[in-house]
Amino acid sequence: MKKLIAVCGLLAFAGASAESLEWDPSKYSQEITPCDLAATHPLDPNRVAPGVSQEEMNFPSATAACEAAVAADPENPRLQYQLARVYTYSGKTELGWPHMEVAVAAEYPQALFVSGYMQHLGLSPVERDACTAGRLVRRSAEYGRLAGRIGFVRYALDGGFDECEGLVEADQMRDFLAAAAESTGDYYQTMLIGMLQKEIEARWPQAD
Repeated sequence: MKKLIAVCGLLAFAGASAESLEWDPSKYSQEITPCDLAATHPLDPNRVAPGVSQEEMNFPSATAACEAAVAADPENPRLQYQLARVYTYSGKTELGWPHMEVAVAAEYPQALFVSGYMQHLGLSPVERDACTAGRLVRRSAEYGRLAGRIGFVRYALDGGFDECEGLVEADQMRDFLAAAAESTGDYYQTMLIGMLQKEIEARWPQAD
């Protein structure tokens, strides 16, 4: 918990950035482990193996594989996130949360988004804090996570971060959506992005 608090404190003062950040995976082993084969999220931009959906996952074997992988390489946030994912899907969110915190402390983009998403919806074992959730989702967006770029804008437009001073900036959200549109050819995602762009312009019209 202390690690997450420390990271969120950093994010609170980091400020908004229109430029995408790059997360450096070279700091950690990129060797494919049995944990990667058993528990990789299909949309994790830093995955090293094909993804496994929740429905396809074998929880007992994935748990054993990821526990062993984390024990062998505890500083690797990819493996820590995947162990948290397995625990969460197995209904053991409280066991998984400390591992999620390790991945968040390393600013692993997928963990930033999932942690923020879970806290935003009240699905985490920690007390719900909309501003902490928003900072995490925004940070994942700054690292280029597509779900973060779209999700942060959607949650902001829904009023989820209205009480969070300095968190929501219209120009940054425009940048998020423009980058999201460039990175996806999915029909439905493109439609959603267009709808969000119209909502932003209706609420914060740009000067001619």
